[in-house]
Amino acid sequence: MEAGIVGLPNVGKSTLFNALTMSKAAQSANYPFCTIEPNEGMVSVPDERLARIAALIPPQKLIPAALKLVDIAGIVKGASEGQGLGNKFLAHIREVDAILQVVRCFEDPDVIHVAGKVDPVSDMETIELELILADLQHLENLLPKAERAAKSTDKEARLKVDVMRKCLAHLGGEQPLRTLVLDEAERAAVKEFGLLSAKPILYVANVDETDLTGTGPLVSRVREVATKAGAEVVPVCAKLEAEIAELDPADRAEMLSGAGLAEPALGVLARAAYRTLGLQSYFTAGEKEVRAWTIPVGTSAPKAAGVIHSDFEKTFVRAEIYALADLETHRSEKEIRAHGKLRVEGKEYVMQEGDICHFLLGK
Repeated sequence: MEAGIVGLPNVGKSTLFNALTMSKAAQSANYPFCTIEPNEGMVSVPDERLARIAALIPPQKLIPAALKLVDIAGIVKGASEGQGLGNKFLAHIREVDAILQVVRCFEDPDVIHVAGKVDPVSDMETIELELILADLQHLENLLPKAERAAKSTDKEARLKVDVMRKCLAHLGGEQPLRTLVLDEAERAAVKEFGLLSAKPILYVANVDETDLTGTGPLVSRVREVATKAGAEVVPVCAKLEAEIAELDPADRAEMLSGAGLAEPALGVLARAAYRTLGLQSYFTAGEKEVRAWTIPVGTSAPKAAGVIHSDFEKTFVRAEIYALADLETHRSEKEIRAHGKLRVEGKEYVMQEGDICHFLLGK
């Protein structure tokens, strides 16, 4: 699963991405980052449950969940018509599963805002409108061919035309498609179209060092708009995070403490991105490793096993599952079994957040 970082010029998007993927941080941070390509990176999802499991089932290594982040070309007004790097922006954002929009919530006379003033709500509206306009154009181009195909008796072709028209009507009211109520079949069709405004969005409020918790008026305005849209807001001081990422662990802890932060805000951001993507974790624990595995919410036990290896889904027999709370109460898997707290689940079981699992496989 991928999340694309977008934003207007001079909002701190590149600073944030560089803090996430800084090579020194990859070597020394508790939650490592590693650069794949100049504009792509993997960021781990900090999860204190890993350490709690490892305290009772000591492994050779801990492996957290990870997300792929893509630093998408900057957007300007008119991107949907090819202004700036509009075409590149649109092509890249079609490939990601969610959008992380960096919104400028700081004043700095040395950093000129592209619109001449700092107005985060206006920035949010600008990018949202470009996504909507791009979707309108995309669907209008696809519709004639879809209508020709729908003249046949193909039910799927007719469904696609109906969904396109439904989406066009919604977009015509300048509403993003993520706010359009669709059934399961319609959602599948929309996903196939690669529509930008249908993607879930997380707002990253880039604040200065005087508003690290995001309680100032600029972030409050962002949060008000985001709440109405059903989206989260994460305040991050990208400048401070970049400085923290460059430090050695001891100095990093001291700087965080001095700033009144319990952890780098990037950890909070990674977890919020995870939720925005509709993901959750389950764990496996043994002598070799304690590991968090990433699955969509609502995943069945066989499909969860298939994340470890595709053959595991095919040969799945049952899962043995227990909770972290039971591990901490009884102190070992042996005692969990002895107290009847180990659940045996079959192929219909839907995985729950934080399940600790053993999968039993057949031939």
